[in-house]
Amino acid sequence: MNPNTSSPRAFDMLAFDWDGTLFDSTAIIARSIQDAVRDVGGTPPTDEAARWVIGLELNAALAKAAPDVLPAAYPELARRYRYHYIQRQDDIALFTGALPMLHQLKEAGFILTVATGKSRRGLNDVLASHDLHGLFDDSRTADETAGKPNPLMLQEMMDVWSIPPERLLMIGDTSHDLQMAINAGCPSIAVTYGAHAAQGLEQYQPLTIAQSIAQLASWFQTHAFAGQRKKYL
Repeated sequence: MNPNTSSPRAFDMLAFDWDGTLFDSTAIIARSIQDAVRDVGGTPPTDEAARWVIGLELNAALAKAAPDVLPAAYPELARRYRYHYIQRQDDIALFTGALPMLHQLKEAGFILTVATGKSRRGLNDVLASHDLHGLFDDSRTADETAGKPNPLMLQEMMDVWSIPPERLLMIGDTSHDLQMAINAGCPSIAVTYGAHAAQGLEQYQPLTIAQSIAQLASWFQTHAFAGQRKKYL
C-alpha cells in the first residue's frame, strides 16, 4: 500500500494522541527526560532514545529511557522529570493549524477524543490552560486505563459510544499509537512531525502518513468527510 494514498471513507470517532500529534511538546519532553536521568545519576539517553519513549505511560517510559537507573530510584526519577517539564511547559503550544482543524472536525459532527500516555491530571491541566475542555467529547489516559500499546483506552471509548473498531480512526506520531490501533482493530493515521520518523511508522500500515498539520487537515477534507456520519445523542 502506498502510505500516502487511500480510498475515501468516513469515521465516527477520531482519537488523537496528544504529545507530538496535537501538542508541540516532543523536544521539551525529551530534554526533561534527559535532565531527570542525569539528576539521579544515570546516563542520559540520546535524543532519539528519549523521543522513542514518548507516548508510553510515564514510569514505563522512564524505565526504558534509563536502563542503568535502579528501580528504587524510579519515584525520584519521575519527580525530577515532572519538575523539569513544569519549568518548560509555558513554552509548549498546539501545533500551528491544529485548533482550526479540530474546530472544523467538531463542526462536521465527528466525535473528537484524546488517547494519551499522559496522566489524567496532566491532560486536564493542559486542556484547562489552553481552554480546550469543551472541544473534546471524551478522553482516556494511561494512568486510568493501560499504557500504549495496550488497546484498553480505545476499547473503553468504543464501548461508551457504541462504535465498532472500523469506525474509530486513531491519529498518532509514534509506533506505540499505531500498534495500539492495530491491537484494537482500528485504522490509523501516522504523523511524522512528532516523536518518531516515517521509516519506523510505515510497517504499521497507516491509511496515510502526514508530514504536517496541513497535510493531515487536507487528508481529512479529502477522505474523512466522505459518506454519512452516524449521529450520536
